[in-house]
Amino acid sequence: MKRPERGAALLLVLWLLLLLSGLVAVFAFTSRIEGLQGSALRTRLAAQLAAEGGIEVAALRLNEADPQRRWFPDGRLYGYAFDGFRVEVRVVDEGAKIDINAADAALLAQLVKALGFPEDRAARLSGAIQDWRDPDGLQAIGGGAEDRDYAAAGLDYGAKDAPFVTVSELQQVLGMDEEVYRALVPHVTVYTGFPRPRADFARQSVLQALGLSPADAAAWVAARGAWQPGLPLPPGPDGEPLAVAGSGTYSVASRAVRDDGLAVEVTAVVRIGAPAGFGQLYAPLAWRVGEPD
Repeated sequence: MKRPERGAALLLVLWLLLLLSGLVAVFAFTSRIEGLQGSALRTRLAAQLAAEGGIEVAALRLNEADPQRRWFPDGRLYGYAFDGFRVEVRVVDEGAKIDINAADAALLAQLVKALGFPEDRAARLSGAIQDWRDPDGLQAIGGGAEDRDYAAAGLDYGAKDAPFVTVSELQQVLGMDEEVYRALVPHVTVYTGFPRPRADFARQSVLQALGLSPADAAAWVAARGAWQPGLPLPPGPDGEPLAVAGSGTYSVASRAVRDDGLAVEVTAVVRIGAPAGFGQLYAPLAWRVGEPD
């Protein structure tokens, strides 16, 4: 082989080696990125499973026969350590919320007022909620919203004329804005069918809607919050002994947190004792996985 040809061959070999080196570097970089992504996914999945485990623990505790071991469904924090995570669980009795499908307009208006909104707006919103769910085309007494009102507001839909399926449907009700909706969400439900909520585990605004003064409602919530297992149960807001067992339907928020700041929260609505299959203690009515707020 002549010298110029040998030089060209050598140059070609060098270029091929350079190309192969580049491919190896890209492959190594890609493998490293995929490894990091896989590790992050495994860690997040572990956090999600730890948070879901909190739902299972809550169901077990809510089924406890011993009232001193049963979890109190008033939103207080319960926590425990699990496999490198801190699991924080809060349980709220859905029966302590106002069912927007069953409560009358007067109770709904009292709740909106208790949340700090003007009386006239409370009346209009409660009427609009009633008109959304009832099957007729008659506007609620005191103000409401039927199809013609939605059309006048430029909306391409009218009153549903059927029960709410989820609380989030409230956002479609005429007159509802983000501020009122966010204020209402913690206090309302669609899962009980109770015309009036249970006062035992209710929050202050719900107690005020039921007729307690702000001072009495705040005092009762503080007394209930101070109760711990082993202490005598305080009397309920009506003077009767406080119920230990809840309604059977609960909102559960379970959050798994790691020391490096990773956190995953699972929120669910569960019905304890309902037919669930596979030996489960509960039937899930709603389930959401996401990053904590």
